[in-house]
Amino acid sequence: MGYELIAAVDLGSNSFRLQVGRVLDGQIYPLDAIKEPVRLASGLTPEKYLDKASQLRAVAALARFGERLRGFAPEAVRAVATNAMRVAKNSLDFLPDAERALGFPIEIIAGREEARLIYLGAVHSLPTAQHKRLVVDIGGGSTEFIIGKRLEPQLMESLFMGCVSYTLRFFPDGKIDKKRLRDAQVAAAKEIQTIAHEYRRQGWREAVGSSGTARAIADLLELNKLNPGGVTGLTKEGLLRLQSALIKSGSVQGSGLAGLRADRMPVLPGGIAIMSAVFEELGIERMTYSDGALRLGVLYDLVGRFHHEDMRDATVEQFMRRYQVDVRQAERVDRAARQILEQLMGKPVSTELENDFQFLGWAARLHEIGISVAHNGYHKHGAYILTFADMPGFSKMDQARLALLVFGHRGKLEKITALPGGDPNWKLLCALRLASLLHRSRDGVALPSFRIKAVAEGFVLDLQNDWLAEHPLTAMALSEEVGAWQKVGQVLRIKQRSAERDA
Repeated sequence: MGYELIAAVDLGSNSFRLQVGRVLDGQIYPLDAIKEPVRLASGLTPEKYLDKASQLRAVAALARFGERLRGFAPEAVRAVATNAMRVAKNSLDFLPDAERALGFPIEIIAGREEARLIYLGAVHSLPTAQHKRLVVDIGGGSTEFIIGKRLEPQLMESLFMGCVSYTLRFFPDGKIDKKRLRDAQVAAAKEIQTIAHEYRRQGWREAVGSSGTARAIADLLELNKLNPGGVTGLTKEGLLRLQSALIKSGSVQGSGLAGLRADRMPVLPGGIAIMSAVFEELGIERMTYSDGALRLGVLYDLVGRFHHEDMRDATVEQFMRRYQVDVRQAERVDRAARQILEQLMGKPVSTELENDFQFLGWAARLHEIGISVAHNGYHKHGAYILTFADMPGFSKMDQARLALLVFGHRGKLEKITALPGGDPNWKLLCALRLASLLHRSRDGVALPSFRIKAVAEGFVLDLQNDWLAEHPLTAMALSEEVGAWQKVGQVLRIKQRSAERDA
């Protein structure tokens, strides 16, 4: 299903932004945009907790976004949170308040997922080209570096430095002098040096800056004629002249430069220092600017999902190859798990439930990836991989859900008792556990007819009596499974019926 109107919400470390777009023939045409300078990163305490003031600013901004998004279908809106929410120790405590204000779920995405979406947005707003591009996005708390060709990112990194965090660290009172600027540049250079060799080795023909910092610097260089020969965008010479002007004036506010925006002035010193280090460490002479960034990338990613080009499906397939998954076994378990879940849902699958089937399918196809580490405790190894690996398209919460299902698909259930009693993941766990158990022989033999239903206290599985008699190993495993559910206060009842009853 597609939607004519879709929306992206970007909970950045500096600003929160809402972008509404109209979809026409697979292209997105911007319809409305709202920006709120929340400065979330400035509310991070030294212990990495979001303070109350920043939380209140965030909730107020999201409530205004929520009003604009009233009437949008849940599937037509995607909200993503970036570095400040990634590093805040109390982000999961704050998330429910933020989601209530917005009216939609919010995903905290990993740095490389942010980089992927930024690249997707940037290239969609640039002319089509066959050459490699380097896209650099300086945000409030992190900076993303992506090398890609056409629509495909090839190298992605996210470094822990941003215009808000660096301004607070090196220019807390707004004063700029040669030493402070140099200290900020050296700190940024040290971060960039960790990736510089590989990026230079890969190479690119065109460097592109995206998001607010790159745009603000490009505006200053162009409006104040700081670039040599009237060149547009950002240049190394222009940056040096801009730094000299700021050092001479002692502050951004006192510089008298044309094109200074009030919302950008408080964080500009940190952004200029980082951009200067980027040019120096990566050997860049000139950088163009792209209007498209994270928000546009999120919108195009949504459009891809509507057309069954979900990046998450591609990631799952890639992980299956990387970890040498037994594809036939994964498909058997996937099929059986879906059949079980369909019966447990007890009704036609609605749009709201499609997400559960998606996650069950992904978990079934990835439930054995831990075997590549070791067979003993492979479900634990698989859960670890899914928790900490970079998985394009998946948010951190998506990965946590996948890890939970893979971790819980075998062994004791007591390890996941933190799951609330009515949580839908119990049904997914039941489906995945039974599917993998029934296909333990890996012989491809068709399963017998079965019926399963959810009851108030747990689940009831109805199997043929003669089939169980012919499969004593499975019968014993099912008996042990009954005990596993009993230990967490839930019932799994196995009913046996004769084949005649099915006739």
